[in-house]
Amino acid sequence: MRKFILIAVLSTLSLANYAQDFVTTTDEHNGVTGKMLLGHISDSLLKEDSSFKWFTETQHIYEPQKAVVKKLADKRGKIHFTVFMGTWCPDSRYVIPRFYKIIEASGINKNKITLTAVDRSKMDKNNEAARLKVTHVPTIIVYDQTKELGRVVEYGETGRFDEELAAIAEKAK
Repeated sequence: MRKFILIAVLSTLSLANYAQDFVTTTDEHNGVTGKMLLGHISDSLLKEDSSFKWFTETQHIYEPQKAVVKKLADKRGKIHFTVFMGTWCPDSRYVIPRFYKIIEASGINKNKITLTAVDRSKMDKNNEAARLKVTHVPTIIVYDQTKELGRVVEYGETGRFDEELAAIAEKAK
């Protein structure tokens, strides 16, 4: 019985530690104070927290291009994403809700996305942004297994992040 209780307690602590893979802090910039997240987060967290109303509001008004959705849907079993954003960043507030709407429309499982929130210095809780040389947010990195296929940084080179994302995904074998 003691062994069972010990295993249950350790399992609970392990899950609690995993669930707390982000921290909440305060962002003060240009006289405005806001809530800032650092570390691994999810779209659900952004949807549920009233500090981030912009996420749901942006998703509500956006309709993904059918061609983009199809290209991503065709590669859904072959690609996964590492995404860096700032909850404080206007570019992230524009791109990331739209990215998730495209993902949902494409039928891509959200467990294929690692979403990491960074501070204004592009630092995160686990130093992943530095390791992957992320200098601007949002940055969406597309992988085929372990190989990086490409990145969309901010709005992309053309200003059409969605089309660039689809073009990168098409490289997956």
